Amino acid sequence: MKTLLITALLGVIATSASAQEGATTGMVGGAATGAIVGGPVGAGVGAVVGAVAGGALEPPPETVVTYVQQQPVQQSVTIEQRLAVGQPLPRDVVLVPVQEDPRYAYAIVNEQRVIVDPSNYTVVQVLQ
Repeated sequence: MKTLLITALLGVIATSASAQEGATTGMVGGAATGAIVGGPVGAGVGAVVGAVAGGALEPPPETVVTYVQQQPVQQSVTIEQRLAVGQPLPRDVVLVPVQEDPRYAYAIVNEQRVIVDPSNYTVVQVLQ
């Protein structure tokens, strides 16, 4: 059981370093790290964790970024947690859908425009 837990943790760590490469790279990196630590079972766990983390952090297309940047400033919502890619926003934050690409929404949080996956409220990009 300890080996499985360590394997899963190492899979997440390995994936974090290569998250921008997408789900495939995350899956491969997680599987390799998991196999080194936990053998075949570790490879399976690492691959699943890596694929999920890697796929969730792909940046939105430039058209989405441009759309969000061009929208009029709305009232900012203040939250206590730090804004970070991959972290969810509280469910009470009202999201505005991106009309050009319904896979994304945005909000103005802590005076920053944030692009979000509306299906799970995960921050995809924080615009400066």
